[in-house]
Amino acid sequence: MLIEFRVRNYRSFKDESVLSLAASNDRDLADTNTTSTGIKAIPRTVRSAVIYGANASGKSNLLRALQLMRGVVVDSVALTPSQLFNVQPFRLCRNTPNEPTLFEVTILIDAVRYQYGFEFTASQITSEWLFVYQKNKPQKWFERKYNPSTKQDDFTFGSHLQGAKRTWQESTRSNALFLSTAIHLNSDQLKPLFSWFSDKLNVLLGGGQISPEYSASMAQTKTGQNKIASLLAAADTGISSVRVEPTKGKVQSFKIDLKTGAAEAMSEDKDMLMPKFQHMVGETRAEFDLGDESEGTQKLFALAGPLYTILEAGSILVIDELDRSLHPLLVRQIIEAFQNPDLNTRQAQLIFTTHDTSLLDNALLRRDQIWFAEKTADQSSQL
Repeated sequence: MLIEFRVRNYRSFKDESVLSLAASNDRDLADTNTTSTGIKAIPRTVRSAVIYGANASGKSNLLRALQLMRGVVVDSVALTPSQLFNVQPFRLCRNTPNEPTLFEVTILIDAVRYQYGFEFTASQITSEWLFVYQKNKPQKWFERKYNPSTKQDDFTFGSHLQGAKRTWQESTRSNALFLSTAIHLNSDQLKPLFSWFSDKLNVLLGGGQISPEYSASMAQTKTGQNKIASLLAAADTGISSVRVEPTKGKVQSFKIDLKTGAAEAMSEDKDMLMPKFQHMVGETRAEFDLGDESEGTQKLFALAGPLYTILEAGSILVIDELDRSLHPLLVRQIIEAFQNPDLNTRQAQLIFTTHDTSLLDNALLRRDQIWFAEKTADQSSQL
């Protein structure tokens, strides 16, 4: 569960901005739109949050920051010593281009609160910290700070962090996170935090353009077919059932290079599952391929499998422009799925950007779920 995300000096965000999913004391829609944390200091969090803003206001940059933080956590240990991060500080100020970027999350995993963050430039991690709240008071598990005088990292460890701390410290390169290095060297105690980034945090940019392959794989089983078909039918697509048919085809994949930020496209021949959709009008039935369906139906099918998996796993879905190619009523239905306690039993969360003002409805969203990104006079973004 994500409680809070902080960002500073990244792209259009010059000063520190905070996206908080901690719920206010407002009791409106509390039973559906919020979930209990079991923590006295933060009793409840919201199940979804929407970010509005004009074009170039910075709302997509906030999601890019979450995506980059995940990428650094998951991939920094695999970089070569000379590789650079594709981090872009705020450039319309004299000082910020030479200052580090800050990312920090506060999350809840199995009733334990983790406050983890780091600061970094293109060439190195300049600081990193982890505080853990197993009860009310924070425990400092580790803290790392670059010392310009010695040109070395100074580490301090708390007594609650167990394992080969000295070995992990000595193995941590300047352009790698201590967290990632410790996981690479088999730290069991830090695994829940790392796994939250690698397995629970799902960030989809560019309108959430994802491959339909995952949903097609899910539709191999009768249960999966029924789940996907029910979502498509509820969206008034006219589809009554779904099946998949094995076939041969070319599959494209993309890999993001942390050094350059470039996406490398690859194509390979492989066995594929081709979805088939049955429509029925009266007694007449007809079957259509995925390419025969509308762009909105294609996107909904691609999203259907991940949506069900995220809800069942209690993960976080972060998606830019959720409303692209989707009917407003369908966007509303996706939000309602996350806010339905009977469907969302594992505290999954949805964070998305949109221009759709029809969602500004106090029967759907609380005030503490709605955020606005805007540009200030110095061209920086603020939430």
